[in-house]
Amino acid sequence: MAMRYDPPSFVCFLARTSTPVTFTGAIGQAVYYPLRLIITVCVRLRIHPNLLTFVGVLISIWAGWALALGHFKTAGVIMILAAMFDFIDGKVAGETGLSTAFGGFWDSVIDRFSDMAISVGLIYLYASLGRPDYVLITSVTMVFATMTSYTRARAESLIKKCKVGFMERPERTVLFMIGAFTNRMAGVLWLIGVLSVVSVINRIHYTYLELNNRPQPRRDGPGRLFVRAFYWTEDRATFAYDLWVIAILAFVWLIPPDWLGDPMAVGGQTPLQWLMALTK
Repeated sequence: MAMRYDPPSFVCFLARTSTPVTFTGAIGQAVYYPLRLIITVCVRLRIHPNLLTFVGVLISIWAGWALALGHFKTAGVIMILAAMFDFIDGKVAGETGLSTAFGGFWDSVIDRFSDMAISVGLIYLYASLGRPDYVLITSVTMVFATMTSYTRARAESLIKKCKVGFMERPERTVLFMIGAFTNRMAGVLWLIGVLSVVSVINRIHYTYLELNNRPQPRRDGPGRLFVRAFYWTEDRATFAYDLWVIAILAFVWLIPPDWLGDPMAVGGQTPLQWLMALTK
């Protein structure tokens, strides 16, 4: 039987080894425990994983509708709920023995609809605000986010594995949540868009080299830091991954929305003001 796709890494339980725990790994451990309870309940009730997958896409559509109305914080909460279903369906499939080839196919197709539901919601919002620039930015981001998944799927029909590029679905999901909760969606869209373009290029390049029996780019020498950062092959929950996450969060958090012409946050709160508002 074919296994379903791996669950999002931001909720994966880090294996208990002697290696140091990174902060992204620690977050994964903390989030895993409540999800473990939900998985156990679903297994005991014999809820079919394909049903969980379908419910997940319905919740993502709900999140997209909230974004379309400009209700960002509500959308963030809904996206957390959708991410829970995205994680537990695969785990329930494995523990109930219901992992099938169709289940993996169904999960992959539904994931694409879930991704596009978020983007379509934002496109509607920016169109209603009369901002064709962010309609275009969101559309391009949606295209390359979809192509990131497609290039891997197509490549792995030709080669054994094509897991390169940083901006995969788990990273996009978490970034959209951050953008919703902090009202920094413009910065998130720019990051997802640019890094999705880089990820697609990575996967095309990687596949070309593998099919032609050519060596992959060297990861030593004077350009090693650039290669490691922009030809991403590192595992998640590693120190290199943590550094990238910190850089991404710093961009989203520190770049003033006015600089990006954010339709929803222009003239909005600074990070300090946002923190102060939370304490009131």
